Amino acid sequence: MAQIVLKDASITINSVDLSNRSNNVEINYEIESVEVTAFGGNRSFTGGIQNNTVTVELMQDFAATNVEATIFPLVGATTTLVFKPTSSATSATNPTYTITGAYLASHTPISGAVGELAMTSLTFTGGTLVKTTS
Repeated sequence: MAQIVLKDASITINSVDLSNRSNNVEINYEIESVEVTAFGGNRSFTGGIQNNTVTVELMQDFAATNVEATIFPLVGATTTLVFKPTSSATSATNPTYTITGAYLASHTPISGAVGELAMTSLTFTGGTLVKTTS
């Protein structure tokens, strides 16, 4: 398979497409390891529960139905996140990652120095991740 350069990632938060306001996204999909080692054996593990983390960098925008209007009400709540490597249709080479029940603990509405682009960095935790290819 060919390498991919992210140029057209699809980023949807709480049913709002924020792709044109983001320049960085990272999904960390993890199944916690649970130790099941018994006496006399070597260390053994089994899969536990999902422990997902999603980080999204967004260029701040205070216009209606944009970044701030979408993100501010989500602090302290869970939501659904949907990501694809490109905005093209879902396929085996462009899977959709949907995370339901992702929790947003905090949001920094204003961040930046003189002359810099106002950004907000979000970290969503938890939820259930499902990958679809069709």
